Amino acid sequence: MRFARLPAQLALAVLLGSAPGLAQPAPTPAPAQSQPARDLDRAFEALREAPDERGAHMAEMAIRQIWARQASAAVALLLNRGVRNLRANQPGDALEDFDAAITLAPLAADAWHWRAQANQLVGDRVAAAGDLRECLRLEPRHFAALVSLSRLQEEAGDARGALRSYEAALAIHPRLPGGAERLRELTRAAEGEEM
Repeated sequence: MRFARLPAQLALAVLLGSAPGLAQPAPTPAPAQSQPARDLDRAFEALREAPDERGAHMAEMAIRQIWARQASAAVALLLNRGVRNLRANQPGDALEDFDAAITLAPLAADAWHWRAQANQLVGDRVAAAGDLRECLRLEPRHFAALVSLSRLQEEAGDARGALRSYEAALAIHPRLPGGAERLRELTRAAEGEEM
């Protein structure tokens, strides 16, 4: 007779939450997304849905500004100086600046991308590829890193990899300047590689 009431008691215990083995912890609310993260998501959405080149350029600039605002003043200074050094064809000096920026802010995806550019210019493709992988690990939507990776893969003779990386960049930034022509070139190269 005592066992006949067990299912009813068990059901009541579950409903009331008094059965320690059956009680479930309250669900943990998802952490609130930060304002910069929400702004970045919106900017990437605007980039993907831009109706024309002007809209895409504005969205791209918004993304770059958000990335820049995420850096401390010291890191921003190092990145700006490094970019100036790249433009002045001084990749060794730029590399020092980007190394210092990454030491200060190892989670700054754009710093890894810029260092990859400098490494590529000094001829260290292995280091450049590693920097691009880290950049994309930190920010998988970094379309410029995907374009850079595509170029590295093409230079290494991996036309199919170059095409896949470029297609990934276009999925994020459909209006990449020269994107359609570059896609045709890579598609032809990849088709030739398959033969």
